[in-house]
Amino acid sequence: MKYQTSPPPSRPTSPASTTSLPSPTPNRLAAPTASEKRYKYLRRLFKFRQMDFEFAIWQMLYLFISPQKVYRNFQYRKQTKDQFARDDPAFLVLLSFWILVSSLALTIVLGLHFSGFLKFILWMVFVDCIGVGIVTASVMWLICNHYLKKPTCVDQDVEWGYAFDVHLNAFFPFLIILHVVQVFFYHVLIGNDWWISRLFGNTLWFIALAYYIYITFLGYSCLPILRNTQVLLYPMMLLLLSYFVSLFIGMNIVRDVMVFYRNRVV
Repeated sequence: MKYQTSPPPSRPTSPASTTSLPSPTPNRLAAPTASEKRYKYLRRLFKFRQMDFEFAIWQMLYLFISPQKVYRNFQYRKQTKDQFARDDPAFLVLLSFWILVSSLALTIVLGLHFSGFLKFILWMVFVDCIGVGIVTASVMWLICNHYLKKPTCVDQDVEWGYAFDVHLNAFFPFLIILHVVQVFFYHVLIGNDWWISRLFGNTLWFIALAYYIYITFLGYSCLPILRNTQVLLYPMMLLLLSYFVSLFIGMNIVRDVMVFYRNRVV
């Protein structure tokens, strides 16, 4: 014969046991501001032992081979350090080295004296690289944050430092193609008044500017807060049209730019 046992009476629960556990205390450490990031970056500018030059060389190499891989690293930095912009000035230091080397090579090609070399490198650093970079980064920063940002990302912005990094990434292949590669062909081929000279020189300029536009497009298309970034490729159509027009009218862009370089330092 089976006996049915009643369940044990439930223990009364105290009001304290029914209350939910307190939520974890949020991290009250505020994210570093733009000025703090800039100060940290500039403070490391002369600490060469703390710079990762090997990784910076890898970035420069892959800007030619596969620039998409370079921007994947920017996304990884955002996940680990909560910023897209570089926090290591090694890339900028190596870029300055290449500006120095290319300026010396162009000084020899143009037949400038030492004072001309100093003027030329000052123009290259403070106008062609930094000055144009500040203007370009500021324009792209405004365009992205006002016209290309997704409506759902109101509390997120494109960092100005990242926009400047995109310019530096795009400027490096531009520099190598136009200020290093073309040096070896200027007196032999490009500087002559031949049709093949115009074709070769203008093609170098087309490739360099196309690289700049494409790498700039990749830099902003990888940001998840932006949309319709394909509009950044539209200048490629104008560039292609200008390339064919320059060949049709017999314009040697490289030779004209060399004359401009010589006139602004004499």
